[in-house]
Amino acid sequence: MKKEPIYNIDHFKADFGKKELYINTFKNHLKIHPFIEKPHRHNFYLLVLFTNGSGTHEIDFTKYDIKPGSLFVLQPGQIHHWQLSNDIEGYIFFYSQEVYNLYFGNKKIEDYPFYQSVMNQPEIVFEMGELATILPYFDLMITESQTNHQRKEEKLLNLLDCIHIEISQKYLSTTNHKSHSYNYKIHQLEQLLEQYYKTEKSPSFYAEKMNITLKHLNRICKDILNQTVTELITNRVILEAKRLLTNASKTVNQVADTLGFENYSYFTRLFKKQTGMTPSEFRKNLN
Repeated sequence: MKKEPIYNIDHFKADFGKKELYINTFKNHLKIHPFIEKPHRHNFYLLVLFTNGSGTHEIDFTKYDIKPGSLFVLQPGQIHHWQLSNDIEGYIFFYSQEVYNLYFGNKKIEDYPFYQSVMNQPEIVFEMGELATILPYFDLMITESQTNHQRKEEKLLNLLDCIHIEISQKYLSTTNHKSHSYNYKIHQLEQLLEQYYKTEKSPSFYAEKMNITLKHLNRICKDILNQTVTELITNRVILEAKRLLTNASKTVNQVADTLGFENYSYFTRLFKKQTGMTPSEFRKNLN
């Protein structure tokens, strides 16, 4: 077992050589970069749509079955790998937060609901009839990436945004992340959580940061996500613990320390309560 590599867009080669964008068919992508079938991370956003074949896609220790219509949206830092059939086909796009947010200005990539939290569902399945609406955008992305048009990047980013809008409509109609007047509060909490989860485990800390009572914040979380603030904090911490435990050079004590636990035994008990196994047992099962 070794630490998963973290790739940036420069690690991948495509006919379209823009550093902040990568656009390819999945078959060609896999042919050029066979190393992607092993566990790894990215420091960019990833969008992949499968149109043929089968297999499994494991993301942050959850396994998803691949079939035609399977679409996955990954955020920076997520661990993933694939097991794929020989007849796999589809599309794969990479893009940085900077290139997207700089171009659109008044909208940000992280404002799309499927990118608002690492705890969000990364899989969205399009039925064959629904694919007819979204596939033309993917085909246009591939075609445009192979041209030398003067405003090529502008067109590609607008096509990518159209894809995000289509995904967002599908995502909101099929997940529990329904549109709600308090969604902005959930987004605010998730941003604070990403910033402080290693050092702040108290739900009241986040309520104070948001200038609302803990009772009100818990009510919002239960209403929209069906989880308490404590559960959200714990789930985020355990996810990061799993990621850190894949690095064999870190001891369990070091993992606990990185996540802000002074009491190693408490960390071990919490991990076992959430996963059904101790950190050491989890690590052994990775082999």
